Amino acid sequence: MLLALYGGYSNAQVKTTPKKGTVVRVQFKAPSITGNPAGEASSRHLTIYLPPEYQQSAIRYPVIYFLHGMVWTDSSTMLDIHFDQLLDAAIANKEIPPVILVLPDANTTYKGSWYTNSALTGNWTDFIAKDVVTYVDQHYRTIPSRNSRGLSGISMGGHGALKVAMLYPRVFGAVYAMTPAVLNWSDSTNTKLPDFKAIQKAQHIDELNRDGRALVLVDLGRSFSPNLKHPPFYTDMPVTYSDDVAKTDSIVIKEWNEHLPTQMLDRYADALKTLNGLKIDWGRNDLARHVPGTCLEFSKKLEKLGVKHFAEAYLGGHSDRLSGMDGRVYTDLLPFFKKYLKWE
Repeated sequence: MLLALYGGYSNAQVKTTPKKGTVVRVQFKAPSITGNPAGEASSRHLTIYLPPEYQQSAIRYPVIYFLHGMVWTDSSTMLDIHFDQLLDAAIANKEIPPVILVLPDANTTYKGSWYTNSALTGNWTDFIAKDVVTYVDQHYRTIPSRNSRGLSGISMGGHGALKVAMLYPRVFGAVYAMTPAVLNWSDSTNTKLPDFKAIQKAQHIDELNRDGRALVLVDLGRSFSPNLKHPPFYTDMPVTYSDDVAKTDSIVIKEWNEHLPTQMLDRYADALKTLNGLKIDWGRNDLARHVPGTCLEFSKKLEKLGVKHFAEAYLGGHSDRLSGMDGRVYTDLLPFFKKYLKWE
């Protein structure tokens, strides 16, 4: 989740009065989502930050694409992190040159797309790398080059940033995944969880709303192992129950392995090697207990495969160190993209 505990400019001194950029919210029809069997809306929103003096200049700008977490949307993420204020201040303080920021809406009926191509809910990896990038390049003064495109995200969005980077290495030149969730099997995602039994018994998603983990597992199933002939959730699960006896399904487990970023590394490490910059971070005190362990595991596997990257465990939780001028967006994310993106 995204929970901004620091807002505005109050936590540090702005060196000069910042000029204000412009925030717009637009809607467009996404070909990669059109016609999906789940009925997810193909008309999607983008919340876009345009830097100060964008309207008065003829300059082309790099773009940072930021992917939101599960439950959240493009607009709520902009408001919670105060991206516009942070960028205004960073540009005024010359912490980063003027840049465009784009937040796509990837919220679904079950609260998350996991930025995964699904035969049920739509092709969400393609949505980011094809639909969103094409729309932004056609309608705004971008530098239409991978070296001037950065990709980031938080939680589910961090998961998505890594996945999109692996599958579309020619689209983005630098990637920063913040507290990426569900990178691999873990204590929160494994075949021994009793939640699979509750899922098998449920006839409607409302029966699972009080159990956040079960809801996430259903959402992952609809993304990773959809089955249009298996109501009510139209997904196969890695575990089924018969007479209270659990049985793992090796075929479904293989399907999930196709989509879990750590499992994908053996196939796509070479794609990540082409990036100009790659970083992941995570909070040591994350209440989503799987995140620190799986992030460290992911980093170690990157190192083993020879993928240059930065990895940092910081003192904090899942999303309580994002906003404010002492938060990680201002102190870490923007400087990272200043270094690894190319301006005109």
